[in-house]
Amino acid sequence: MTDELPAYALDRERPRRPRSPAFTVALALVAVFLVYLAVPNVGPTLRAARADGAPGMFTARKLDCVLHVGHEACTWSGDFRADRGGVDRPDVVMYGADREMLQQGQRTQAFDVGRTNLVYGPGGSNEWVFTFLLLLAGVALLAHLFVLRPLRDRRARRRDHAGDGGGAPSVA
Repeated sequence: MTDELPAYALDRERPRRPRSPAFTVALALVAVFLVYLAVPNVGPTLRAARADGAPGMFTARKLDCVLHVGHEACTWSGDFRADRGGVDRPDVVMYGADREMLQQGQRTQAFDVGRTNLVYGPGGSNEWVFTFLLLLAGVALLAHLFVLRPLRDRRARRRDHAGDGGGAPSVA
């Protein structure tokens, strides 16, 4: 056995096996699903990041904790009352509130950005990062499948065609 590499091993243009159409469809479905998850959350997560919503007061009622390996995750649920006559929202969760942040019956400033059962503190949230990454992953997969790869394949065909002497048939 020799230590020599095949000629195409160092060449970026090595021959490629065609991708399975089923794999392409599966990747496209994953990409569409990621975009589907991210798009409806773009507005609320951006509003939550800026604490841009209906201001009001959150009253802590119940602490729920789950013990994980090495740490404890807690959330406070309670009631939200909007300033300036908005709708009262019972049984909502205060995003990012842990065990030490509140006590039962304590009131704190919060913002309602339109989520079904979630309100945010004045510091906003970092949920937008995950939403942006989901959207970026979905769009990047779609771009790779339906824009970048076809362009690369088209260039490779042109290069191969030009290397064949312009594609003119040879007469023997």
